[in-house]
Amino acid sequence: MPPTVQAFFHEPTFTVSYLVTDPTSRKAAVIDPVLDFDFKSGRTAHKSADGILAAAAASGAEIVWILETHVHADHLSAAAYLKEKTGGATGIGAAVRDVQRVFKPIFNALDLEPDGRQFDRLFADGESFAIGSLEARVMHSPGHTPACVSYLIGDSVFVGDTLFMPDYGTARCDFPGGSARQLYRSIRRLLTLAPETRMFLCHDYKAPGRNHFVWETTVAVQRAQNLHIHDGVAEADFVAMREARDKTLEMPALIIPSIQVNMRAGRMPAPDSNGTTYLRLPLNRL
Repeated sequence: MPPTVQAFFHEPTFTVSYLVTDPTSRKAAVIDPVLDFDFKSGRTAHKSADGILAAAAASGAEIVWILETHVHADHLSAAAYLKEKTGGATGIGAAVRDVQRVFKPIFNALDLEPDGRQFDRLFADGESFAIGSLEARVMHSPGHTPACVSYLIGDSVFVGDTLFMPDYGTARCDFPGGSARQLYRSIRRLLTLAPETRMFLCHDYKAPGRNHFVWETTVAVQRAQNLHIHDGVAEADFVAMREARDKTLEMPALIIPSIQVNMRAGRMPAPDSNGTTYLRLPLNRL
């Protein structure tokens, strides 16, 4: 049986989180959960994550995995909160260590060991794991960041920021370790999956002319309609388009707090001697 997929859209960051449940065992995974964060006041909340917990309880699902597709730069992760509430194991791609090594000196994160130990599981390309009776397979999908992975679970693939809806295109590649050429190859690999494979995205921003948010499509539709990388788009043309477009983009509004928290598996930096936790603002480094 295919997994049951419930989506949770967080409009302040345009992020979609997922509760993916095995219909047989009722074991479940949460993918890319959001921690509510008010940048103006520095306050956190758990409304979005609590909504996922409530949905799991209502359907009798047991959350055994909390999965990240990458170290997000546009929202803070609720992985640590969900782990505390459920006991589920956290997982991310093994290349998270590369991201940690880049950003540890930028934030002078003395408490951070850049070896991925903050997560319970570091996934290699092609590795499989179980969500109840469902088999999940990891596909390393670098390009947006070096640590991006996609999760193929039954008839569904969760691609993080690699692709957007066909009318919006593809992800930026100008973060440290990003590569438009790698992104092209990662996407072409994803698009070799069965045409009917359901594809779930991590963001939607409503393309011009569309008045509603959407986050589910299929491999076949992406291959036929994605405005950046439909079938027939050559690698060189994609790279030229993507690199030119990325030069026009502003930094994500929450990149500085997000990276500090997300590279720690959703945990805050260690508190100072006064018991208060601080996020750093590095000047002239990014």
